[in-house]
Amino acid sequence: MFIYLHEISNMNQIIEIERMEKAAYTLKAISNGTRLCVISLLSQKEEMNVSQLGEELNCEQSLLSHHLTDMRAKGILNCRRDGKNCYYSLKNKQMIQIIDCIRTCNCV
Repeated sequence: MFIYLHEISNMNQIIEIERMEKAAYTLKAISNGTRLCVISLLSQKEEMNVSQLGEELNCEQSLLSHHLTDMRAKGILNCRRDGKNCYYSLKNKQMIQIIDCIRTCNCV
């Protein structure tokens, strides 16, 4: 019985380590002020195109495009094409919880 409980405990530790690794990956992917602002904007509006985001953030389009492409590749954003425009939205809705946490904590 002890061996069985020990094995369950080890499995729970492995699962917890995997969860923390995924969390670290996500936090690294968004650990930039511009990226956090993009997520914040998209948490308030369902989707925005690059021009709208650039206007709101007062950010150069080339720099913003770099961030958007990387966040899309890392599974944080969705991209929908409509003619010449790319519309971005949050793929991972858990990002809203992260932004809410940042807004309410004293780390800002």
